[in-house]
Amino acid sequence: MIELPDAEGNLIAFEPKKTPSPFAPGGPALRSRTLFSAAHVVADPTAPNAQYGPATLDWDATMAFRRHLWSHGLAVTEAQDTSQRGMGLDWPLASELITRSGAEAKAVGGRLSAAIWTDQLDPTAAHSVADVLAAYEQQMEVAEQAGAEIVILASRQLAAAATGPDDYAQVYRHLIKQASKPVVLHWVREMMDPGLAGYWGSADPDTALENFLVVVAENSDKIDGVKVLPQALDREIDMRRRLPEGVKCYTGDDMSYPTLIAGDGTHHSHALLGILDPLAPLAAAAVRKLDDGDTAAFTELLGPTVQMSFHLFEGTGMDIRFYKTGFTFLAWLSGHQDHFRMIWSEQNDRSPAHLAKAYQLADAFDLFPDPDLAEQRMRQYLADAGVTA
Repeated sequence: MIELPDAEGNLIAFEPKKTPSPFAPGGPALRSRTLFSAAHVVADPTAPNAQYGPATLDWDATMAFRRHLWSHGLAVTEAQDTSQRGMGLDWPLASELITRSGAEAKAVGGRLSAAIWTDQLDPTAAHSVADVLAAYEQQMEVAEQAGAEIVILASRQLAAAATGPDDYAQVYRHLIKQASKPVVLHWVREMMDPGLAGYWGSADPDTALENFLVVVAENSDKIDGVKVLPQALDREIDMRRRLPEGVKCYTGDDMSYPTLIAGDGTHHSHALLGILDPLAPLAAAAVRKLDDGDTAAFTELLGPTVQMSFHLFEGTGMDIRFYKTGFTFLAWLSGHQDHFRMIWSEQNDRSPAHLAKAYQLADAFDLFPDPDLAEQRMRQYLADAGVTA
């Protein structure tokens, strides 16, 4: 038994499970759905990694976590928001991360995609459309050399420079044509990032979507899929119906993913998600139920995990970004890294009560390979945080 703090400041007795996770590495390859996990990075615990300061990574632990994801049959998508891209992970560090992950993917036969963006451009300066395209191309070259598939993120600099839909079409057509493998495009609106207002040449989401779908249709043979960032559930369902045959819909909805992945019998979503970072073993087991045609078993296994995702992503505005603190904490409890430290010191940005609840939920979903280690580390964290009976 362990006493855990709750949101009201009370200590509540909790009896963790003693049986290891049943979700072992290995097993058949996933067939019916593609799961890309955006993966967190592991900070070097000997470096300051202070807020807004330079970041230093523990490369061995960072690569070991990616091997963990691949061992369960997931693909890895690199240098995305979950890796603290733009929040401690700048382009030089992201470039090294992509290169190192590419070498690991080749060594173990894992599937890897990498996000290209324009974050090497000065955010305080004005840039032309040509500048934006050149920045994308520079990052594409690094990702291609690493052997990664390309994920094209939406660019704030392009939103500022573009004068209409033709500018977006010009940039995206050029990048798609250049890529050696089919790419994934992000569909995102300003509700996720105010700096993307008017993306795809219109403030009206329906008009912007039409502009986007024209480019998708013209280049469908070079587009693996479209990553749809969270929007109204019915809009993603409608959007995936409209994608050309052979172009996947990758849901980015960390709340409705079980429903979207299960599908409606005619269409379904694949996944490119942050929540797969802590859920990888369970999510792989659930998709194997779908591979066997058992949608009910898939839903029974994956459906309840939404409550953990809601908890880890709780917050408003920029506070939501601290979901990565919960991911890193659970990776530490699970034995995937030997410390709970983060770049920009984000280990301090969730309360003991929040992290205690994350521990309880992960325990309920059988996510700990070694429950005794998880309990020991939970006790260590509470003692270090000054939470005592």
